[in-house]
Amino acid sequence: MVLENNHNKMTAVEEWIVQFARLFKNHVGFDSDSYLDIHEMAMNLYSEAMEDTITGDDAQELFEIAADKFQEMSALAMFNWGNVHMSKARNRAFFSEDGSREPSFEHVKAAYEWALNEYKKAEVRYEEALKIKPDFFEGYLALGHQQFEQARLCWCYALACKVDLEAGPSEEVLQLYNKAEDSMEKGILMWEEIEEQRLNGLSKSDKYRAKLEKMGMDGLLRDISFDEASQKATKMKSQIYLYWGTLLYERSVVEYKLGLPTWEECLEVAVEKFELAGASATDVAVIIKNHCSHETALEGFKIDEIVQAWNEMYDAQGWLFSASSFRLEPLFRRRIPKLHYILEQL
Repeated sequence: MVLENNHNKMTAVEEWIVQFARLFKNHVGFDSDSYLDIHEMAMNLYSEAMEDTITGDDAQELFEIAADKFQEMSALAMFNWGNVHMSKARNRAFFSEDGSREPSFEHVKAAYEWALNEYKKAEVRYEEALKIKPDFFEGYLALGHQQFEQARLCWCYALACKVDLEAGPSEEVLQLYNKAEDSMEKGILMWEEIEEQRLNGLSKSDKYRAKLEKMGMDGLLRDISFDEASQKATKMKSQIYLYWGTLLYERSVVEYKLGLPTWEECLEVAVEKFELAGASATDVAVIIKNHCSHETALEGFKIDEIVQAWNEMYDAQGWLFSASSFRLEPLFRRRIPKLHYILEQL
C-alpha cells in the first residue's frame, strides 16, 4: 500500500511537471519544440558537411544552410529570453506587507519601477535578436509589443499620479507609441515579403529543400503541407492586425485626452486594422461607439474585453481545424498586466 501510494504520488508529480511545462510554453512564449528542431537540423547538417570533403561544393552549401539555422536558433533564444522578461513585467502583483490587497502608493511606485526595468530588459533581448538576425521579423513585432506595453504602463502611472500630462510624461508616451508603430510596420512588411516568397516557391525553405533533395537529405526538413502553411499564415495575419489595431485605438484615446487633433485619424486607421484582422462590422461599431470621445460611451469600457473574445474565437477555430501555432502567438494573446489594473483603481 505504501509503495502504491508512493507510486501515485510520483505519477501526480510527473503530471504536474508536464502541465507546468505546457503552461510555460503557451503563456510565456517559450517555443522549445521549434528551438530543438532547429538545433537538431543544424547539428545534422553540420555533421553531414564535416563527413564530406570540406572543399567540396556540396559541403559548402551544407555549411551555409547550417550557419543560417544556427543564426536563427540564436535569435530565437534572445527572443524567448525577452518573452520571459515581458511575462515577469505583466504578471507580478504587488501588495502591502500587512497582507492587504490594496497596496500603498509607495508599493505601487516600486512595482512600476520594477516592471519598467523588466520591459527595458525585454527590449534589450529583442534588439539583440535583430542584431543576430536582421530579417527576424518576430523580433520587430515583439519589440513593438514591448514598446506598446511600456507606453501604456507609463500613461497609467502618470494618470494615477495625477501629474501634468503636458509637462513631460505625454511626450515620452507618444514617443513609445511612435516606436511601437514603427516596429510593427517593419515586422509586418518583412513578414509579408517572406509570405509572398513562400507562395511563389522562392522562400529559404524551398531553396534549402531543393539543395538537400539533390544530396538525398531532404528528410532533415520538417514537411509542412501547403494548407497547413496557409492556415498558419491566415491566423498570423489576423493576430498581427488585431494587435496593431489595438495599439492605434489606445493611442487615439491618449491623443484625445491630450487634446491632439490627430486622434480621429488614428482611430480611423485602427478600425482599418481591425477590419483586416477579420473583425465583424458589429464589433467594430461597438468599439467606435465606446471610444472615450463619445458622450454615450459606456463607463469603464475596455477594448481588451472584445480583443480577448476575438482571441478565444481564434483559439477555438485553431483547435477545430488543428491549426499549428506560431512563435508570436503567446505574446499576441491580449492580457492586461496586473499592475495596470492597480494603477487604474488609484
